[in-house]
Amino acid sequence: MAHVVTQPCVGCKYTDCVVVCPMECFYGDATQLYIDPDDCIDCGACAPECPVEAIYLGTDVPERWAGYVALNADRVRALKPHGRVTEKQPRGA
Repeated sequence: MAHVVTQPCVGCKYTDCVVVCPMECFYGDATQLYIDPDDCIDCGACAPECPVEAIYLGTDVPERWAGYVALNADRVRALKPHGRVTEKQPRGA
């Protein structure tokens, strides 16, 4: 099970997590960041870097945010043609 970006990321989009990801599996849109469930190796390096505590192992996502598991997978599929987020960006970019 991959890691998942959940509701606390909405609107803030810190990118501290992307620079520590060895698989470069983050994507983003105007709303938030997302993790590619096919590329994530569950190393957990990203979770402690998230200042808003938005990243969970898929099996540990709080029930109120359970829909974010599918949302990450769906948004990554749509965002793949636009490229990954691999470098720290200005907050909100």
